[in-house]
This record gives sequence, C-alpha cells and structure tokens, in this order.
Amino acid sequence: MIRPAQRRELAVKAVAIKGVSIALACRVFGVSETCYRYSPKLNEENEQIADLLLGLTTAKKT
Repeated sequence: MIRPAQRRELAVKAVAIKGVSIALACRVFGVSETCYRYSPKLNEENEQIADLLLGLTTAKKT
C-alpha cells in the first residue's frame, strides 16, 4: 500500500513532469489539494522540542 507522503510525491511529479492540473493529480492519487500544497516549516526549535519529547518518553516508560 502506498503511504500518503508517497502519493503526494507522485502527484507533485505528475504536475511537474507531465503538466497535468493539480486538481486532476490530486484526484487520481487520492490526495487532498490542501495536502498537496502543504509544506512543513522546520526550524531549529522544532528539533529541540522533538529531542525533549523523546527524552521524556524514554525517561517515563512504565
């Protein structure tokens, strides 16, 4: 089964390489247009928060 992230990548490639419309690519690959247009904003703070959360989960395993 193809994961949502992989379906999004296929839709992006179809639009970029084959020139199909975004709406058609999203419909064919089962991706919402919101998901197609989403691009996560990663920064250093997010990485620090993730490290803290991982530390908490490993420290509090019971």
